[in-house]
Amino acid sequence: MKTIGILTSGGDAPGMNAAIRAVVRTGIYYGLKVKGIMRGFAGLVEDEVIDLGLSSVGDIIQKGGTILRTARCEEFKQKEVRKKAYETLQKHGIEGLIVIGGDGSFRGAQLLSEEWNVNTICIPGTIDNDIPCTDYTIGFDTACNTVIDAINKIRDTATSHERANIIEVMGRNSGYIALYAGVAGGAEMIILPEVEWSIDELCDKITYGIKRGKLHHIIVLAEGVMSAPELAKMIKERLPKLDLRYTILGHIQRGGAPTVMDRVLASQMGARAVELLLENKTKRVISIRNNQIVDDDIDEALSMKKEFNRKLYELSKILSI
Repeated sequence: MKTIGILTSGGDAPGMNAAIRAVVRTGIYYGLKVKGIMRGFAGLVEDEVIDLGLSSVGDIIQKGGTILRTARCEEFKQKEVRKKAYETLQKHGIEGLIVIGGDGSFRGAQLLSEEWNVNTICIPGTIDNDIPCTDYTIGFDTACNTVIDAINKIRDTATSHERANIIEVMGRNSGYIALYAGVAGGAEMIILPEVEWSIDELCDKITYGIKRGKLHHIIVLAEGVMSAPELAKMIKERLPKLDLRYTILGHIQRGGAPTVMDRVLASQMGARAVELLLENKTKRVISIRNNQIVDDDIDEALSMKKEFNRKLYELSKILSI
């Protein structure tokens, strides 16, 4: 193998640049040429390919987002479109492709490997932490720290006004950001897609807190359950006198300098991706499990189910009494 390519696809996540840097520098260390594909699979179809050298990835480990840009490409579901992508790889002599993204990006890599015999290695990069085969995805830790910073600031003003606040966080259909940030932020209630919840229980908890003299109430809401305005309406119908505000954090959770954990994880995964290609491996997804970097067949990885951390959720209820 002489030339490899790398792309980032789907939603951006802090740490993607650290992974790109690791791929490029590890590739060059082993004597490979490294090509960057701009704007994900869309750029692969449109032949947006650039050369990446040591200077290309200098001073990027601390930057959020992705220097390769990213885009969603619904057209990639069509076989004739994927053929154009394969032709781009052939044109540039790319023998192995590293894809950083979520499960949708992995499926694109899976199809390229099956249909055109392209050696593909996938790295999980998404703030949602919803990839079943890995304990943590690149970007998740940074997103949680961004939420924690917001909770800390909102609590200050909530305490001053003796107010309840709903904080809506991202995660698609996964509640991991809400769970981890809620526990670390000392939330009184965490509402997740994975766990049944009751509006009556929530309102009873707020009422109990007011009676015992609590000055604030922090409710962390995962976007996969409902929107913050919807939940606020439900609460106000039951507690009309409650001073209630809501904050939708939105895309600030995707940006920002990656944490130490995300930088190290991305560096390890990026380097391992290159090593797997040099071992002539294909259709592999890199993960971290039990603090070890491992890899799985992509078919197996996509068929796994994410095991929800119920113990941590139960702990959140104990600590928020």
